[in-house]
Amino acid sequence: MPDRGQDGVLITRPEPGAADTAAKVAALGLRPVVAPLLEIRVLSPALPAVDHVQAVLIASGNALAGLPAAYHRLKLLAVGGASAARARAAGFAQVLSADGDADALAALAGTQCDPAGLALLLAAGRGQSLKLAAALRARGFRVIRRATYAATPVRTLPTEAATALRQGDLRATLFFSAETAQQFARLLIRAGLREAVRGIDACAIGQPAATAIEALPWRRVLCAAKPTQDAMLALLQ
Repeated sequence: MPDRGQDGVLITRPEPGAADTAAKVAALGLRPVVAPLLEIRVLSPALPAVDHVQAVLIASGNALAGLPAAYHRLKLLAVGGASAARARAAGFAQVLSADGDADALAALAGTQCDPAGLALLLAAGRGQSLKLAAALRARGFRVIRRATYAATPVRTLPTEAATALRQGDLRATLFFSAETAQQFARLLIRAGLREAVRGIDACAIGQPAATAIEALPWRRVLCAAKPTQDAMLALLQ
């Protein structure tokens, strides 16, 4: 078990999700160390007319900022509870959560939307959700995929992360995506801090994220029971 003196939890996800995770980590009596490894930039793609869309799908809450208010009257299907909450806060009135991963989101669309109806708007990150779009099309849906944000990896390990690793008082590091896990592994080795994770648990939201960092000498690599923030936080208890 982790040393109770190690109360730091490194949070690698980008804002604004990182702040929400930090608040929940602090509520557990642990010390959040926020060090995002991706920078989110909102894009303004050409979007279909609202009247040509039956529902909006998002695999990340980051996709919401690129959607105008005109879409708020449409049904929105979100991959999980956190992204669903962000959608409601943004102004969407009809919000449903798949409480899972991209496969769960495709399955939810299968029960809540009509393949013979209007198209689905899949708002995603640049280069992301391609498999989800294919899965929806395989179910008979017409899918309009638009990149409403871009996630750019940071070039160096954030100072907050490097300092916490050198001090040796981290209990765990949270990885909410395979992309951030891969970037962490690259930057950690580049910074000469590979051995600094020996006494730390790696908490991954799913197997792809776990696989991306499993070669590092962690104390343990733990995988969340479900791809949700609550399941990730449960790994800290």
